[in-house]
Amino acid sequence: MKELLYRKVATTLAEKIKNGTLQTGDKMPSLRVLHKEYGVSLNTVIQAYWELEAQGLITSRPQSGFYVSYEPSRLSVPSVSRPSGPSEVDATEKLIAKVYARISDESITRFSLGVPENELLPIARLNKELMHAMRSLKGGGTEYEEIQGSLELRKNIAWLTYTWNGRMHEDDIVTTAGTMNALSFALMTVTKKGDTIAVESPVYFGILQLAKSLGLHVLELPTHPVTGVEIEALKKVLKKIKACVLVSNFNNPLGSCMPEDHKKAVVEMLATQGIPLIEDDLYGDLYFGSSRPKPCKAFDEEGWVLWCSSVSKTLAPGYRVGWIAPGRFKEKIIHQKFTHSVSSTTITQQAIAHFLEKGRYEHHLRKLRAELHANSLQFIRTVSEYFPEDTKVSRPQGGFMLWIELGKNINTEELYDIAIRQKISIGPGRMFSLQNQFNNCLRLSYGQRWSEQIEEKLKRLGKLAKGLMK
Repeated sequence: MKELLYRKVATTLAEKIKNGTLQTGDKMPSLRVLHKEYGVSLNTVIQAYWELEAQGLITSRPQSGFYVSYEPSRLSVPSVSRPSGPSEVDATEKLIAKVYARISDESITRFSLGVPENELLPIARLNKELMHAMRSLKGGGTEYEEIQGSLELRKNIAWLTYTWNGRMHEDDIVTTAGTMNALSFALMTVTKKGDTIAVESPVYFGILQLAKSLGLHVLELPTHPVTGVEIEALKKVLKKIKACVLVSNFNNPLGSCMPEDHKKAVVEMLATQGIPLIEDDLYGDLYFGSSRPKPCKAFDEEGWVLWCSSVSKTLAPGYRVGWIAPGRFKEKIIHQKFTHSVSSTTITQQAIAHFLEKGRYEHHLRKLRAELHANSLQFIRTVSEYFPEDTKVSRPQGGFMLWIELGKNINTEELYDIAIRQKISIGPGRMFSLQNQFNNCLRLSYGQRWSEQIEEKLKRLGKLAKGLMK
């Protein structure tokens, strides 16, 4: 009788999920609420939730509860990229400049903004850490830090690597002013003007701009929206490249995550040829599954991987606290840092070090991951309901970027121009390549708290996209 009762509760809840009463991303009622509502025991409710979880309708999040994970999406994932054309750098630069000219305008719903909004960050706690840093540091934090970076910060970063069996030592790490600064030092160390580097396609436009500023040629590789860069495509260009730059976990903008066997194969293949792999692992801590995905660095036995990351997308974008574990290139990286910046910012390093040391970071990440996961499901549901029927959308398992592929007859730069007049900003796909491709794609950030206003702006964006269909 008890078994029939929990199934009855599960069936009732499943109907509410499938008919949209409980929508994708919504938090399920607490066990005690259902216990009172249905007049059943807590054990019966727990069994009902286990049944719904087994059906893939809900998912549990530690210390947060159960959330609707049912995806009634009719949409396919985006296509595998096939870059092949010549570079058109000026077109990319002009589009990036246009989109980011209004990025600080808070009257705009900024789906184009690649950081979590302030409401998702522990700002009050960070303010206290800054005050603590000024009181505890010699000279109130006015003195230079050692070139390699704050020892306390490096110790805490090294400790974080144990979550993916990195087992690093503080001496393996050099601090930087954010991830882009780390990538810059890495490229200046392992390449020279005129060299060619391999990247995913699409790829974060900041990497493209950095490569151009250093006089490097960029070879864009076919990339799968789920599994990342195609290994065979990389294998074919090994003799042409001096280095490889990959965003291995939850790629920006595609959201792809390389499987572990792919990461291991890429690391071994590049090491055999003596080709450095510069790994941008900026989004690795923002996973939606049960454990953090390993970076390529976890499979690096010979020091050819330069692992770069920061807290810019998880904790404090403006603090500019990042790092690099450069392997065999450590001394050269330290020299680059000394030449170009002397040292990192003392106060913000100390503030972040103390935040990490007290265990507050993981507590914050648990809440952030839960909210971002719920946001991703809400975005996918809304795009599925209100965008054109032939739309394709990514299914990221981490990070906060959604990649959308519209019909070939829709130009997303034109969509941007129309949407911005209605106070909606998007990232046109053409920004993420030096080639004339992805003109019908766009990137949306779901790094803001879900609300009726956000949903309404997505509906309006879908309507505008439909209006461009020819």
